[in-house]
Amino acid sequence: MTPITEVEGRRLALSNLDKVLYPATGTTKGEVLHYYAATAADAMLPHLRDRPLSFLRYPDGPEGLRFFTKNPPPGTPDWVRTAPVPRSDDPGARQVLAQDLPSLMWAANLVVEFHTHQWRQDSPAVADRMVFDLDPGPPASVVECCAVALWLRDRLAADGLSSYGKTSGSKGLHLLVPLEPTPSEDVTAFAKRLAMEAQDALPELVVHRMTRALRPGKVFVDFSQNAAAKTTAAPYTLRAKESPTVSAPVTWDEIEACGAQDDLVFLAGDMAARLERYGDLLAPLTDPDQARPLPGG
Repeated sequence: MTPITEVEGRRLALSNLDKVLYPATGTTKGEVLHYYAATAADAMLPHLRDRPLSFLRYPDGPEGLRFFTKNPPPGTPDWVRTAPVPRSDDPGARQVLAQDLPSLMWAANLVVEFHTHQWRQDSPAVADRMVFDLDPGPPASVVECCAVALWLRDRLAADGLSSYGKTSGSKGLHLLVPLEPTPSEDVTAFAKRLAMEAQDALPELVVHRMTRALRPGKVFVDFSQNAAAKTTAAPYTLRAKESPTVSAPVTWDEIEACGAQDDLVFLAGDMAARLERYGDLLAPLTDPDQARPLPGG
């Protein structure tokens, strides 16, 4: 029997709560839902609100079938808001918005990674944040990503821009920069320029092109997720990995001190204490007073 839970006045049918989603840690679907409801929601929702969502679904765990979806899934309740996100292949396309706790829990019950655009639904293709996805090519690891992140932090600061780090929840690191609203194509062009500068400054460490043959032992500075159509794993989302890793905000002190891959791996069970200690380290991204203009924009 599927238990019915009421969340802020909305009735949710939560299914398969005893199902083990992460065999490496024995983490059940019920524990995943508890993570989102009790630990992550207050910090996570401001980063999701008004941002059309894409989902990587993994209903049978990370080792089962995984599929990426932008369209609202069949059976989406009528109280879950959606926003128009026209695509060339579907001018009437819409995507889900997670505006509140019931919507977050409905989506989490589908077993998803949450991915967001860099813009809000009321201003499509006008970004209010810039992202750099630092992706290590083995044998490089997050340690090398941290070295690149420190260079980018200082380079961005020279242009009056503040940056904030989070783990990807996989092998890399994301840098996020709050911006005054700027066309996505301009943000992409600026981010590409900085990626190329990083490669010039750190040629043994950085590549700015996706070509896999160039990447062993180096960090790919992926600027392309600033494109209007692209999405990035949202802060605090669980990832479809062997263990319930989180795309977790980190401090610059932690980035500076990183000496091993495991130094910046955080699981669902680590996050309550981190939030208690630090609050939301990415809160400046949702504060309009922290936004700065893109240089030359």
